[in-house]
Amino acid sequence: MANLNERAELHKTIWQIANDLRGSVDGWDFKNYVLGFLFYRFISEDLAAHLKHFEVEAGNDDFDYASLADEDVDDDARNQTISEKGYFIYPSELFKNVAARAAADDNLNETLARIFKSIEGSAMGTDSEPDMKGLFSDIDVNSPKLGATVSKRNELLTKLMQKIGAMDLGGDLQDAKIDAFGDAYEFLMTMYASNAGKSGGEFFTPQEVAELLARIACTSKSRITRVYDPACGSGSLLLKFAKVLGPEKAKMVSFFGQEINITTYNLCRINMFPHHVPFDKFDIQLGDTLTDPKHLADQPFDAIVSNPPYSTHWAGDSNPLLINDDRYSPAGVLAPKTKADLAFTMHMLHHLSTTGIAAIVEFPGVLYRGGAEQKIRQYLIENNYVDCVIQLPSNLFFGVGIATCIIVLKKSKADNNVLFLDASAECVKDGNKNKLTDNNIESIFNTYIGRTDVDYKSRLVNNKDILANDCNLSVSSYVEQEDTREVINISEVNAKLESLIAAGAELNKKIETIIKELEG
Repeated sequence: MANLNERAELHKTIWQIANDLRGSVDGWDFKNYVLGFLFYRFISEDLAAHLKHFEVEAGNDDFDYASLADEDVDDDARNQTISEKGYFIYPSELFKNVAARAAADDNLNETLARIFKSIEGSAMGTDSEPDMKGLFSDIDVNSPKLGATVSKRNELLTKLMQKIGAMDLGGDLQDAKIDAFGDAYEFLMTMYASNAGKSGGEFFTPQEVAELLARIACTSKSRITRVYDPACGSGSLLLKFAKVLGPEKAKMVSFFGQEINITTYNLCRINMFPHHVPFDKFDIQLGDTLTDPKHLADQPFDAIVSNPPYSTHWAGDSNPLLINDDRYSPAGVLAPKTKADLAFTMHMLHHLSTTGIAAIVEFPGVLYRGGAEQKIRQYLIENNYVDCVIQLPSNLFFGVGIATCIIVLKKSKADNNVLFLDASAECVKDGNKNKLTDNNIESIFNTYIGRTDVDYKSRLVNNKDILANDCNLSVSSYVEQEDTREVINISEVNAKLESLIAAGAELNKKIETIIKELEG
């Protein structure tokens, strides 16, 4: 994993395996098996490396947990490991050992089902139980999609385990700087999302967009300990803080999130492990954030990032209790039932600390639509909560071709202005999508922190002027677009026309002379 070529080759191999093995299983369904077994391998090797670390420190350099018999593991060691790692796997249940026996195991599907249940069950009654419960529920080893008969299913499961086991994901798993598993996991989710259309976009935000959001949310913060995403999908936005903050600062961060889709909720929790986030450092909850928030007792948060579903339906005013909800009542109106965008925005504002920053991807309609949404924008502007609005390029997200935007919220601003930033051209073509490069991200971020007028790119506008403009937050209403049409010099054009006319007249004379000579 030391160089980019090796990394690219590994990615190519992983994706080839995923496609070759799935057979007749739809790729979107098969992702649960590929990602699930990659996770199973990771926690097996991570646990073995964890136990070896302590044995080596005690002078037992030849210790190999995978070679032990299950009965040689004492209860005290098991309980201690669960308290440290959040789960336990007996030697015979390690991925490595099960994969080695797979081809000769006529009951492999039953073996795997039992092991998955055992791993989840090891956390029962402990602090890690909520983090482990149901993690393997989407890996149905008895699904007829894998094959018409048990033997066919086991044949596919065997091949999958052997291929994933053969991947070179080297490195010391006890060294948090080595993130081969996390990198492989992230790559697979990116590929599945890009091939799944709209459904892919519901669980995964492109890494470069996630990085931009995290950088904005971390602006001028020397210490961040609590980050939050109320529509966390597979957790890609939350996990980007680890890269932005760096390994040492990231160790201080606790990750909070909520997700309504149970499969994606499981993916998010699983995703934490390969990225070296301990079970006691994340709290991912299942449920409808807008009507059943799970982290009210955990707020406020230092940084909030989110890419909530665009213009989705929600209860709105059909639930008479919501207008009195502390999250929504300050605006005096609820977001429309068919457009929950600003309901998410109000929810995040409520959960934001006094000195925190929220960076939210929004559907562009929330910037200018009238009715209840205009009244909510008015509340945000009058209370000076809107820090910046960034127009993003079109076609950045999986399954969404429109040009989205980012709204940045702050509760403690140094001025009464909103920065409008046009980043619609900050991208490169990447296949059939647009993509933010490192230079694009840097350019957008520097313009954001610069907070000054830049011709055709950014403009600082006073809240009073925005209120006078019907609370319109569209970037195009304030940042003039550069006229890239070629400037035409009328004098030069006229001179060329006169020259062409003169040349045409001369040519006509010559033609007339030739005709007369031919006639004579």
